[in-house]
Amino acid sequence: MTTARAGSRARTRQAILDAAFEVLARNPAASLGDVAAAADVGRTTLHRYFPERSDLLVALRDEATARLDQARTRARTADDTGAAAIRRLCQEYFDLGDLLSLLFREQVELDDESPGTCDDWFADLVRRGHADGTIDTELPAIWVQSLLWSQLYLGWSFLSEANASRHETLRLVLRCVEGAIRPLR
Repeated sequence: MTTARAGSRARTRQAILDAAFEVLARNPAASLGDVAAAADVGRTTLHRYFPERSDLLVALRDEATARLDQARTRARTADDTGAAAIRRLCQEYFDLGDLLSLLFREQVELDDESPGTCDDWFADLVRRGHADGTIDTELPAIWVQSLLWSQLYLGWSFLSEANASRHETLRLVLRCVEGAIRPLR
């Protein structure tokens, strides 16, 4: 396969995934035909990349994992205080929009999601916040992580239901998260 053809295939695959995030976030029951139309490809083309809906969902899971990892990298979670890193992480995750909707509705489930557990890197971030005094030491990491996800869910629900601006909604989410994790004086 030529480099140009491989690049074209990769762009088509990415267009299908991007369209699937958008279409399924708005209508969980959308058909693969709806996804194909949104990606501006034929159903046959979509089925060449993803023969079954389950194949598309696996690819969406992998893409979601990659996008969350990229957002975490952009948030520079190892820098600054724990609270500052959580603020940046919240901002980066908020921008994932449709991906969050699929996660919240459990249309896409991540491999490493186990109820009652916290990601090691996030637990380290919270411990850093405890040590630097920017995160209340009475808040366990799993609580802070659940708080972050619940506020992101609330933000995206508010954004769609209240017809609020993204900027104002993000400001409210950040205010709630920062206020909730701040140590009591």
